[in-house]
Amino acid sequence: MATIFSKIAAGEIPSYKVAEDERHFAFLDINPMTRGHVLCIPRREVDYIFDLDDDEFAALHVFSKRVATAMKKALGCKRVGVAVLGMEVPHAHIHLVPLNTEADMDFRAPKLQLDPAEMKQIADSIAAAL
Repeated sequence: MATIFSKIAAGEIPSYKVAEDERHFAFLDINPMTRGHVLCIPRREVDYIFDLDDDEFAALHVFSKRVATAMKKALGCKRVGVAVLGMEVPHAHIHLVPLNTEADMDFRAPKLQLDPAEMKQIADSIAAAL
């Protein structure tokens, strides 16, 4: 059975797509910690990021770097934080979180609720910066 992330990458579930290539997909987290919080996934379903083979692992990180560079440019944040938790969805993914302070990376903090128009504008601005 496909994970929710596989369904998002396949276009079966709507998302705010930021970037994609033949092996990866990046989209806005619908419960963001900060404005512009992105998830980068491999299209191939693998539960645990360290179960990716070396080439897949490296490629996912290079893809994430491209997305993070575009995020910094589009959002004007000081840094882009990187986290791999993988506890909620059994599909390897990298969180890219725009940071202006270290507190922006607190996964326990209340999540933002952004309206669809703002989510689309954020996704479009990051995609345009790629």
